[in-house]
Amino acid sequence: MSQQQRTSAWVAEWVGGRLVGPGDVVVTDVGGLDDAGSGAVSFLGNPRYRDRVLPSKAAVVLVPEGFTEAPPAGRAWVVCADPSAAFTKVVTAFAPPPPTYAAGVHERAVVSPSATVAASAHVGPCAVVEAGAVIGERTVIGAGCYVGHEARVGDDCFLYPHVIGADGFGYDSGPTGHTKIPQVGIVQIDDDVEIGALAAVDRARFGRTWIQRGTKIDNLVQVAHNVVIGPHCIVVSQAGIAGSTHLGQGVILAAQAGLVGHIHIGDGAVVMAQAGVTKDVPPKGAVFGSPAVDRQDYAREQMMIKRIPRLVQSLKDLEARVRELQQRLEDEG
Repeated sequence: MSQQQRTSAWVAEWVGGRLVGPGDVVVTDVGGLDDAGSGAVSFLGNPRYRDRVLPSKAAVVLVPEGFTEAPPAGRAWVVCADPSAAFTKVVTAFAPPPPTYAAGVHERAVVSPSATVAASAHVGPCAVVEAGAVIGERTVIGAGCYVGHEARVGDDCFLYPHVIGADGFGYDSGPTGHTKIPQVGIVQIDDDVEIGALAAVDRARFGRTWIQRGTKIDNLVQVAHNVVIGPHCIVVSQAGIAGSTHLGQGVILAAQAGLVGHIHIGDGAVVMAQAGVTKDVPPKGAVFGSPAVDRQDYAREQMMIKRIPRLVQSLKDLEARVRELQQRLEDEG
């Protein structure tokens, strides 16, 4: 069956799910609930996105057991035990073949005579492999990579070129190991964006990882798959943003701030240094600490913490006074 002929019935059979709705709905690609086209397969992997299923344009949506809303006309659901894992299987059917890398060392690579490079390995242009290093079978060393002295790179490894980004970090894990989740989306970087040294921007699982106009990103920042950073944001050194989190316009993430996935940071919000953000932040909010809380709550908590030594001493004084009174009563009795 060609890709153009795939249908909702095929999706259900492919993932081992239960079809709800017509079996002849044609599917041609994959996408997220918000950006899926009318021929796309999407999925409901997080209960917080439940209210996005019906408004979505997706032709077929993979849903969990217990999803009771009926599909609108011309659309279908496929009920699955694990919609996210099922979606990964669907993506593999639509994903283009992965790029291939010819075995051998590029003429503009620099490889030490004392390095050992397997005949089936690929070493790209401008890569450097230092003395005593070992590169295993079928491993790919991308353009501009550096493999240091006496380093060991095993079989079937992949070192991406020294550019901003690689595949999104996604695996289905089980008792037998970790299965790579295909990352078939893109990265979009709009006008007037600056990205500092050693920052990493990951390819989207589907759709896009998007850094919007005028945003400035400092060195050593991690932007995970499907993150959206709104216009004119500031993201400071060593901040990390987990997958599918959305920053509004003018957000500031201070140094070493860490954000979990699938949350929304409102327009103009400020996340202070080393804050660990685990839930949405409202527009113009300012959060501190880990787990991050509103700045007024944080200030109150810090004030109480500073009072603890005095409160402990007061408690000790009261305990001593009680013992003294008890002893006096015993003496008088």
